Amino acid sequence: MSVKSDVSLMKQASPKLAATSNELRNKVLEKIADNLLKEKDKIFAANEQDLKYAKDNDVAPQVQKRLLFNEHKLEDVISGIKQLMTLDDPIGKVSLARELDEGLTLYRVSCPIGVIGVVFEARPDALVQIATLCLKSGNCAILKGGKETANTNKVLFDIVKESAKEAGLPEGILLQATAHSDIDELLDCYGLVDLLIPRGSNAFVQYIMNNTKIPVMGHADGICHIYVDEDFNEDLAIPVIVDAKTQYTAACNSVETILINRKIAKEFLPKLAKTLAENNVKLFGNKEVLEIIDAQKMEDDAYAKEYLDLCASVKIVENVDEAIEHINKFGSHHTDCIITDNDETANKFMQMVDSAGVYQNASTRFADGFRYGFGAEVGISTSKIHARGPVGLEGLVTYKYKLFGHGHVVADYANGSKTFKHRDL
Repeated sequence: MSVKSDVSLMKQASPKLAATSNELRNKVLEKIADNLLKEKDKIFAANEQDLKYAKDNDVAPQVQKRLLFNEHKLEDVISGIKQLMTLDDPIGKVSLARELDEGLTLYRVSCPIGVIGVVFEARPDALVQIATLCLKSGNCAILKGGKETANTNKVLFDIVKESAKEAGLPEGILLQATAHSDIDELLDCYGLVDLLIPRGSNAFVQYIMNNTKIPVMGHADGICHIYVDEDFNEDLAIPVIVDAKTQYTAACNSVETILINRKIAKEFLPKLAKTLAENNVKLFGNKEVLEIIDAQKMEDDAYAKEYLDLCASVKIVENVDEAIEHINKFGSHHTDCIITDNDETANKFMQMVDSAGVYQNASTRFADGFRYGFGAEVGISTSKIHARGPVGLEGLVTYKYKLFGHGHVVADYANGSKTFKHRDL
């Protein structure tokens, strides 16, 4: 069958999944966790094939880091599933209850989005995280992972799908797209797919947005900043920056640009550069930076750079206002941080920086659904409509209005024989 015909059947199954109980959906998650443990040797063997393929085909080192699925990754995935099971049911939450008139009551109630297509990078743990979030929130999921993890993804998807079947969920609620051509078929499923979430390069996300009528939610680049203010704590600043850059360099929430207040630059920047060099981080800077430390030269218009590697851009700024201006100009609206003990300055930074995540004195690597207590995330949204930041359960539901009446008709209100009360219940 074609992707479109499979998705058409999925659209029909969507209301059935939306109507399942939270207990049943949690039972599915428990089965997935159990079966992942039972089949771990099979998963690891498939992952070894992917790792060998990547090495033999000179896949970029930062990409190879994402391919690994070992005991540690499995523990993290299962921990995320267990956390997800403890979260409240996102379906059926009432966010508005209003009596329009006597016997005429209106409710706004959360419900699944429906059919969600997620195209994600070569990271096997992402498949499980995305699938379990979709299932917990009552959404059908079409999953397309990177070709570099084809073997691991196939094993993981089969485990998730079989677990859902064993637990008694409706047929046809999960679909794995495997060929690159499947993406173009998916983009043509307007009316069948309710939302697309692409994860990857800016060029890839733009391609998705420009070639479909389906609503798209996602982020492209992760150009994250840390601004070190004049009122900073040096003992705090350096470990935070090192963590944000080196803890996992290939992640979209690793810091890419470090901004330093001019008043502290001559004293602080050499110390920071020394520590970063000890952690194998290569720095890039403009003329002013090069007058203070050894770094690779860069031009002032080249700061919109996502390295995803042990590299970082450095710039000296006059004050928090210039830092804000720089971030809003060159950033990707992902996650940005200020290092300062001045709460007034921090509040200004956090109010004025136009990003999904704004931090004070904390590593940008905290921008993550699991770390936020969402169980996991389907991605990080840098848009402002529907969902923003790490997208967990709340970002995977929408709402509908339910109106209960007793033969009420609009004509009675149009002719003045009745009037609305609009009383919140």
